[in-house]
Amino acid sequence: MTSALRTLDLEIAGLRLLRQSLETHLGESLKKAVTLTLSLRGRIHVTGIGKSGHIARKLAATLTSTGTPAQFLHPTEASHGDLGVLQPEDLLLALSWSGDTPELLPLIDYARTAAIPLIAITAHPRSVLALAATIILEVPQATEACPDNLAPTTSTTMQLALGDALALAILEARALPNGHYPAAFRALHPGGKLGARLTPASALMHTGDRLPFVRVGTPLSAAIVEMTSKGFGATGVLSPEGALVGIVTDGDLRRSFSKPVDQSELMSRPVEQIMTPRPWTINPDALAPDILSHMNATRITSAFVLVQQTPEATPQGIVHIHDLLRIGL
Repeated sequence: MTSALRTLDLEIAGLRLLRQSLETHLGESLKKAVTLTLSLRGRIHVTGIGKSGHIARKLAATLTSTGTPAQFLHPTEASHGDLGVLQPEDLLLALSWSGDTPELLPLIDYARTAAIPLIAITAHPRSVLALAATIILEVPQATEACPDNLAPTTSTTMQLALGDALALAILEARALPNGHYPAAFRALHPGGKLGARLTPASALMHTGDRLPFVRVGTPLSAAIVEMTSKGFGATGVLSPEGALVGIVTDGDLRRSFSKPVDQSELMSRPVEQIMTPRPWTINPDALAPDILSHMNATRITSAFVLVQQTPEATPQGIVHIHDLLRIGL
């Protein structure tokens, strides 16, 4: 337990040093790196060897998944022909704690010859890598968690954190309009739980002839037929102009039929006497987890989708709780 706590303490100390550096010279270099990447017409090739190589792979994946085209370039394979993947409009991002990793030398030379910008993440600003770099992201020196201060531990944690900071700084610098990022992110993550969490109502809703609607003045008997035929356990009630003024649910029917009233008279009543007015509605961009959370909290099973959240709007779709469960929430 003591060893484990010591490891975390040393890695936390390294992250604190990294944060302090970001508030000064490293932060200025990071801004330059973000500006450079935003001007690219090509992609970022992330490289490194050993433990830095593993961090480089993760950084390439993070960049790609947040909308910045990137790929990992293995330095050994690069020197055996894969250098051809580097194009003049690309950028090389190299990770090396020492900055003097021999396997990176062919990549450094090629980048210099082809005038390909090079961003270096290293702890040694006078190293071969740093001296050849267009921009140096200098990681502060820190003590490895290894008892002999040898095995890359604190250093790789710092590289990982700096890579995340760079990737997300690029993402935020692109300044997608409010509400656009979840849709863009989901386009890159359509599968699994993450894809389900980012699914908007517009991708789930039923439209057209599947929508259960009756007009104000419709007898309750006709509303029940509409509810039964559409299978959502509810029907919307529209004004003559097409605005959603209420909803009739299975619960509304149960409450109505539980009262001491003539059943035939009840079935002939206009639906607005039974409906729940001003039902909860959602917009097309509402995300699936938020919809499910509200449904669970309010014990409802369906919601109409309105493009414009105004009293005059006509619903464009309906989302049922089963649609949310079907995608794995």
